Amino acid sequence: MTDTSIDRFAGKTIIVTGAGSGIGRATAARIAREGGRVIATDVAAERLDEVRAELADFTVETVVGDVSQAETIERIMQAAGDRIDGLANVAGIMDAFLPPSEVDDATWDRVLTVNLTAPMRLTRAVLPVMIAAGAGSIVNVASEAALRGSAAGAAYTSSKHGIAGFTKSVAFFHGPQGIRANAVAPGAVATNIEAPMRSEYAAGRIGPILQVVIPPVAQPEQLAAALTWLLSDDSANVNGALLPSDGGWSAV
Repeated sequence: MTDTSIDRFAGKTIIVTGAGSGIGRATAARIAREGGRVIATDVAAERLDEVRAELADFTVETVVGDVSQAETIERIMQAAGDRIDGLANVAGIMDAFLPPSEVDDATWDRVLTVNLTAPMRLTRAVLPVMIAAGAGSIVNVASEAALRGSAAGAAYTSSKHGIAGFTKSVAFFHGPQGIRANAVAPGAVATNIEAPMRSEYAAGRIGPILQVVIPPVAQPEQLAAALTWLLSDDSANVNGALLPSDGGWSAV
């Protein structure tokens, strides 16, 4: 349960991508209930309508669109205005567990675009606003696949290793300007992201590992707790970190 007596985000504007469902929705809800103004974005208009209805008593503005597209980023920035205190890059897609020998160009390009290029572009857009204010917190959703090669296919694994590196780059270059950048690495989470296994070889290679090693599936609210902590001033001394929130999977 969220303690609504806490106003960690009072007076702050936070952008949340992938806010229509799963981790993004839980994160947007927690920020709003803790006093923040949320710019919630997702590709699915009907999901954002549900979010707006659920959070009708709070300050939530929605932007429908693909965050890999410049036009969507422009509308997000317009909705946010001249103050952006935080950015949660949550939106992401899977890759059907295709190994390097089977991954097709379309899957590779789409997964890298959504999982890595889109967060880079939105981060690049918000940084000037944050730098001008001398403060800002950016939190990216990485994955257990950012820590190992046995949790997903080649495209998803590459994209999440990439977002981990990008996070550290932002922390290094812009930390002296008051910007913090961190990432959360979830294990299995109960979301609506489709994760079919289209490779027979991958099923034989990854399947036994996941059956033995993978911890219980987490709820989106458990990940939202980690994201909102990193977005808030509670984590003021944390920058450039990759925080596993995986039920202990990374300890195996």
